[in-house]
Amino acid sequence: MLRKKGGAMETKRLETLKQLADGVAAQFGNNCEVVIHEVNSSRMDHSIVYIVNGHVTGRKIGDGASQVVLEQMLNHDVRSRDHLGYLTKTPEGKILKSSSLYIRNSKGAVVAILGINYDVSGMMMMQQTIDEMLSSNDKMQAEPERIINVNNVLDELIDQSVALVGKPVALMNKNDKIRAIRFLNESGAFLVTKSGDKVAKYFGISKYTLYSYIDANKK
Repeated sequence: MLRKKGGAMETKRLETLKQLADGVAAQFGNNCEVVIHEVNSSRMDHSIVYIVNGHVTGRKIGDGASQVVLEQMLNHDVRSRDHLGYLTKTPEGKILKSSSLYIRNSKGAVVAILGINYDVSGMMMMQQTIDEMLSSNDKMQAEPERIINVNNVLDELIDQSVALVGKPVALMNKNDKIRAIRFLNESGAFLVTKSGDKVAKYFGISKYTLYSYIDANKK
C-alpha cells in the first residue's frame, strides 16, 4: 500500500485514486483498464496496488510495472509531465491508447502513477474496414458524386445549364439559350416526363422554339 505520512494521508490518497479508477473504468467499459502504481524503488517488481479490468493487459495486483512506469520510478523528476494519449502494444498484440498521470505529494515528488489503457484494437480494425469501404477506385475524383432524387433531377440540370452559361435567363440571348438547352439534351433532361414544358417555360420560349433549338444542336 502507499506509505503513510503523518497518519492516514497516503492511505486517503490511495482511496481517492481507487474511486477515480472505478469511475473511469465504469464510464468507458470493459475495454478500459485503469491501474494504480506505487512509485517506490523497493517494489519495482510489484508496483501495482490496484487495477480494474486487468484482463486488458492480463495483469493483477502485485504485478510489476511497464517500461514507462519503470522509467518514472527510477527517475522521480519533479518536472515530469503527465504522458497522455500515446499508443502501446501488449505481448498478445492488442493496441492500447494509454495515458499515465503522475500523482505527487506536497513536495512535488511522484508517489503514484494512475495508468489508463483503452483497448482500441477493434476500433482500428473497424477504421481499416471503413477506409476500404470509402475509398474510390477513381483516383481523380475530387469529391463524392451527388445522388439526386429523380423528382428533382430536372431542376438540378436546369441549374447546371444556367451555371454553364454563366448568366441568368433574363440576360441570355438566343445563342446562350441554345447552349443551355444543348447541355440539357446531352444530359438526358428530356427523358424526364413533361420536361419540355418546364424547360420551355423556364427559358421563356415556346415548345416549338425549344424543339428548334434541340434540332439546331444536332446539326
